[in-house]
Order: sequence, then C-alpha cells, then structure tokens
Amino acid sequence: MNPLTSPSPATDFLPSAALMAHGAVVETPRATRRLNIALVRQEYRAAGGAELFTARLISALQEDGHRVTLIARHWPADDSLRAICCNPPRWGRLLRDWGFSQAVQYVLRRQRFDLVQSNERVPGCDVYRAGDGVHRQWLEERGRTQSAAARWAVAASPYHRYLLWAERQVLEHPKLRAVICNSRMVRDEISRHFRIDPAKLHVVYNGVDTTRFAPNLKQHRDVLRRSLGVPADAPLFAFVGSGFERKGLRMAIEALAQLPAAHLVVVGYEKSRWRFDWLARRLGVRKRVHFAGVQADVGPYYGAADALVLPTLYDPFPNVVMEAMASGLPALVSRQCGAAELVEPDLSGHVCDALDRTAWVAAMKQLSDPTLAGRMGAAARRRVEPYTLSAMTEQLDTLYRELLP
Repeated sequence: MNPLTSPSPATDFLPSAALMAHGAVVETPRATRRLNIALVRQEYRAAGGAELFTARLISALQEDGHRVTLIARHWPADDSLRAICCNPPRWGRLLRDWGFSQAVQYVLRRQRFDLVQSNERVPGCDVYRAGDGVHRQWLEERGRTQSAAARWAVAASPYHRYLLWAERQVLEHPKLRAVICNSRMVRDEISRHFRIDPAKLHVVYNGVDTTRFAPNLKQHRDVLRRSLGVPADAPLFAFVGSGFERKGLRMAIEALAQLPAAHLVVVGYEKSRWRFDWLARRLGVRKRVHFAGVQADVGPYYGAADALVLPTLYDPFPNVVMEAMASGLPALVSRQCGAAELVEPDLSGHVCDALDRTAWVAAMKQLSDPTLAGRMGAAARRRVEPYTLSAMTEQLDTLYRELLP
C-alpha cells in the first residue's frame, strides 16, 4: 500500500485540498531562495510547544530567504507554505507513529533537499531536533511516581518499546549529522544513553518573542483577576501547560494547600481534569484553583499572575518558562525541566526537585511577597532578553551552513 494514502482527509487544516493527493505539493514562489530545507513534524496542536516552535522556525527561515518544505499530516491553512502531506492510516498510537515514519521516508527517497530536519523519530534525517527529550529518561522520571506493577506495564508496552527502538535508530543512524538539543539537560541525556559523537550535539535554546511577552502585560492584571474571582492583592501563581500529570499540577495544588491566601490559575488541557478537580476539593482549595482551559492568547494570564509554577516530572524545554520570564514573572521550575538552566536561583526564580513538596511550599511562600516577586520578575525579564527568535534563527542558520557540502 502506498504509505501516503489518507483514508479520511482533513482539508480544513491544509493549505489547499490538493495537498491531500499522494505527496502533493503546494508552493508559493519566492524571489530569493538559499537553502532547500525540509522540516518534519507529524501533528499540529494549537497548544503544542513543539508545533509552536516549528511554526516560528518556518516563519523565520522563510523571512531569511530559505525555501522551506513542511512534511506533516496536517497543518493550518497558509498559502505561503510549501507542504507535503503524509497522512497514512492511524490504527492506534504505535501504528500512527510507525506509519508516519514510513511515509516520510517514502517521500525523502523521491525528493531532494539540501537538509532534512526532523522533529519526529524518523531515521535517516540529516538533523534531528530532540524537542521531546529522551523517552528513556522520561520513563525513568515517570517511574518515580509509579507502582512496581505500573512500571512493569510500561516496560512491556509495545508502544513504549517501539519509541525506545525508534529513538535509538534515529540517534545512532550513520546519516545523522547533527542533533539540536533545546537544553544542556537533553544533550547530556543523549550522551549518556546513546552511542553518538558528542560533536553532533548542539544546544539551541528556544527563542521567545520578547515584544509579545513583556512586562506591559500587567495591564490585564485587574480585569482578568476580576473575571477569575481572585482578589487584587492575593498571590496568584500561573500553571501553564497541557498534560497535567507530567507537568506536575498535583504538586502545585498540594503546595497551594499550605498557602492560605494564594490562588492558582491553570491554563491548559487534560482529558482527566476531574482527578485534579477532586484533589483540589479534597484539600479544601477548589475555590482557589481556577481552571481556564486552553487559551489562544496566554499573555493576559502572565500579566495577572505573580509567578509561574511548573513542577514538571520531565520537560526538555517548555516555551512557557521563557514566555513567563519575558513577561516579568519569576519562574519556579523543577530540576527535571531543561529551562531550569536559565533560572538563577534566588534571583529570577527557584529550582526544586519535582517531588520535593517541602521545597515547593517554601518557594511559593517566598514569592507570595509581592515586592520580592516583582524584583525577581524584573531579573527574569533581563535573563531571557538575549534569547530572541532572531537569535535562535541565527544559531540554526549557522548550523545549517556548516552542514552543507
């Protein structure tokens, strides 16, 4: 069967219906083109940090004159984007990922690019961006909170076994020329778990739009607090991210229960949100936990908050940390978060172990002081100002050119 066959096209997300043809290409000519670059990303979710990174990267590369081709199942409508649709059938998550990988390899055998960068576990690419971190490391961190039976079930899972296999195929493939790591944490994990030349590992931090995310978002503070029912003088912590279990919402709620005056606003999605709702009710803090759902514009929530709290079990480099710091918020993050490398303890935030409840309570209690939170938020803004989108693009551009023959 042709791996590009799609049984149920979803043209609402594509530049045009023609994309749904087998390997069809939609292209808008540009006057100036330098490198012919293919970017691979399977899915697009409005709340996805990796998808946001890809969208920003495409825009930046296009502005720099590069010819960019996106290879994906679906993507938002954009007439300026050259795209190839790879949307094979998806029967379960294992066949979903394996099928997409096979479809992409089918395309790459038939089209030529100067460089192929994959943000997915697709063997044979020139550049692999390890935006999802190291799956083996994630399973180890997750195992800290699981029973022996649960850890056994994960170890026996065909899906997790496939991901571990695919990750090794990508990172130890002879054609791989570079790995983009979004943190030193991920770089070190790859070095520890795989046979790979350290010279192939390049740390490129995610860029942040320092104009969109800026301290002037405080203008939304009063209005948004009133809409949430948060007193003007109450400490408000922002938790931003989907997948509440991995992001550590349980720890944030448990710590909040030790701070009688503080509130927590939760921006993101979790299909089993009821479990966290129940936890907040059991701890007597449900009226101080505000579930806002997924927001197209999270900026006003940064403006309303006093600090970001993210006790994530494992996160290679969440964009929300950079966004919050650029918005003038101190960041409370876990050691298992790559963005912790940008947080200066006691100056622009705090770094705690994901499961150290005592440390989280102490850090949140300290930042309940508005004067201290304001001072640390100003330091956080200064800390991330150099990490702009253009700085990220320049690093990638330099890397791409080093890889050319």
